[in-house]
Amino acid sequence: MPLALAAGFSLALGGACLADGFKDCTKLEKAKWKPASEAEAKASAAGYEVRRSKVEGTCYEVYGVKDGKLFELFYSPEDLTLKHTIKK
Repeated sequence: MPLALAAGFSLALGGACLADGFKDCTKLEKAKWKPASEAEAKASAAGYEVRRSKVEGTCYEVYGVKDGKLFELFYSPEDLTLKHTIKK
């Protein structure tokens, strides 16, 4: 019984960790990723006021404001394509 409980707890935590955003952008090894600053520059060029960025899974997650609304933009670090956008 304790093993089943541990497995269920582990699955619940895993699901909670993946619930907040998009995390799968590339299979390319991290050493070959383009710089995060290029993802920020791409968001700026698209009209977003960049607030910050971070690595989320295998994506660059850029937080930006456009037209008074907050967006989360997920870029592939492989080729800097926009993979997903979340409007907050």
